[in-house]
Amino acid sequence: MGKPRSPENTFLFVGALYSNQEHYLKAYRLLKDSFGEVAMETPPFRWDFSDHYKQEMGEPLYRRFLFFRDFIRPDILSDIKLATNDIERDMSIDGKRCINLDPGYLTLAKIVLASTKDYSHRIYLKDGIHAEVTLIYSKETKEYLPNINTYNDYKDVRHKKIFLLARELFQMMQRSG
Repeated sequence: MGKPRSPENTFLFVGALYSNQEHYLKAYRLLKDSFGEVAMETPPFRWDFSDHYKQEMGEPLYRRFLFFRDFIRPDILSDIKLATNDIERDMSIDGKRCINLDPGYLTLAKIVLASTKDYSHRIYLKDGIHAEVTLIYSKETKEYLPNINTYNDYKDVRHKKIFLLARELFQMMQRSG
């Protein structure tokens, strides 16, 4: 019989999707106030994987990722998703979001995203929040591989390169304590 162990700490990230730089900067400050210093921030890149958000947030859409210096326990991901939902709601204008914030965490083996939506590949956490393993790290190929229901943007080479860089940073931060 296996012995239950405490989970290892993980590398918190938030993916931000927006069309207005000022909205991103405001969300950045709120995220930093909530989750601490940023260890890595990606430059913005065009996001054109779907028309789903364009009517609500405008266009062109941009994606950025923020990785936070303070590691988290994986069991607080649902609390983080609820906090990012609050930021989205507080920043909304006339009931429309100005920014979409997708929190998740990275381990050496996987990328996990939080979601309010249930589906076959998602596991319920608590308080209406689910988690999904979006990308799996392959030791053989040294790359991230998608699951069957992984969103198309997370399958994109840009996303996978970002997560490989973040994985390296996570390893360095773990070694340095």
